[in-house]
Amino acid sequence: MHMTAATLGLAAATFLASAVEFVEAFTIVLAMGLTRSWRAALTGTASALLALTAVTAIAGVALIQWISESMLQLVIGTLLLLFGLQWLRTSILRAGGLLTLRDERAAFRAEQEASRLAGHQVHLGLDWTAFVISFKGVFLEGLEVAFIVITFGLSATRYNPHGLLVASGSAVLAGLLVVAVGVIARRPLSAVPENTMKYAVGLLLTSFGTFWAVEGLGYFGSGESLTWPGQDWAILGLVVGGLGLSRLAIAGLRRTPETSRAAG
Repeated sequence: MHMTAATLGLAAATFLASAVEFVEAFTIVLAMGLTRSWRAALTGTASALLALTAVTAIAGVALIQWISESMLQLVIGTLLLLFGLQWLRTSILRAGGLLTLRDERAAFRAEQEASRLAGHQVHLGLDWTAFVISFKGVFLEGLEVAFIVITFGLSATRYNPHGLLVASGSAVLAGLLVVAVGVIARRPLSAVPENTMKYAVGLLLTSFGTFWAVEGLGYFGSGESLTWPGQDWAILGLVVGGLGLSRLAIAGLRRTPETSRAAG
């Protein structure tokens, strides 16, 4: 497989984004398993994974069959840009001191406390609270992974016919790694630099989204995708530019009176 800047960025972005979501999903399942029922928690996890597989397959086929390449890039690029800006905004506010950094141990304790207060209902031989919370947690976090895999993979196929395979493989690798480490540790993965990873992913999503959205603007002209100067190497310039602007924003936030009071 020919490795380009776009392919490497695709693999890195999907791996990091998937790892962040899998860490959060693992915290929920671990809390349900330790507090209530491993059988129900794992059944809910498996059910969510099956549902995600179906959603991903249907959405991927629909996008490939019904939307032209340039329109696909415009739609996907815009969605990725909005999604990435949301992650980047949260990361900037956290780094700037206006939002509290996410703590997996605190999230784990909150999930445990909520599960202890929930009633005990049994359906189909399963602790229904553990099943539903595990299913919901894995499905919602996994839905973001599926979104990233589909959008990144399909958009990257213009430069690499194996783009969807690269994105899927990176997500699967991230999931297996998180599960393996979590099973060995048997505790929330608080040592994972989740906030830093989310910042990096926000930069990558924003850069790729901008890149593909601009290419897709060709739909309104000739109908063919536009081409950036330097082709996919322009992504590197977008990442560097986004990094510089975000660091300036963080530095500015740290000098605001609100941040100074929070630090004090």
